[in-house]
Amino acid sequence: MLFTVMILIAWIACGHGRGSSSDVYSTNSHSIEEIGNDVFFEIVHPPELQFTYRVRPARSFGTNFNSSFSEKNIALIPTIPSDCCGPPDNADDLFGAVALIERGGCTFDKKTANAEKAGAKAVIISDHILTAERDRNSPMWKDYNYVDMDAGADSSFDINIPAGFLLGKNGRMIRDTLRQLNLPHAIINIPVNLTFTPRHAYNRPTWVHI
Repeated sequence: MLFTVMILIAWIACGHGRGSSSDVYSTNSHSIEEIGNDVFFEIVHPPELQFTYRVRPARSFGTNFNSSFSEKNIALIPTIPSDCCGPPDNADDLFGAVALIERGGCTFDKKTANAEKAGAKAVIISDHILTAERDRNSPMWKDYNYVDMDAGADSSFDINIPAGFLLGKNGRMIRDTLRQLNLPHAIINIPVNLTFTPRHAYNRPTWVHI
């Protein structure tokens, strides 16, 4: 009996007692190590942001980031206002670009629908930009959490572009860096194929610790 219990404890400790990767949640987020369907993009300009970033595709709305969606040297433009809960003030700039939007204020699908109406080809949503230092310790800033983006409960939006959630701290760093450099946008390639690249080997942002 004691031997059986010891074997069971060892089996659980090795991770066999957990559910599948899609069952691992933390405050409506997934551990970065448990995500198997990530999409990658790279920033090619400015140099200060030249890293490879991971996004988690929306689960219940929009189209897919796949072979039919491949953009080279496309602009990644922060929306104004940042939450994009209404028609963006910089709609003209968003036409033909990828919209960078902040979480909060309305549903993920509403943000995406507003960006699509402005002519955006895709949407990347990141966590809020928080200012209070105590809020910087919020779980939303953990480098290993992604949010599962679902449509609102009563959603009626017909969305025909892809959308994904960007690792929390990355959105803030991209916005802050563009602001400091007085640049209206970054230039990205999306998606980037890292199928045969080990997770530890791709060019991750220097501020992300995973």
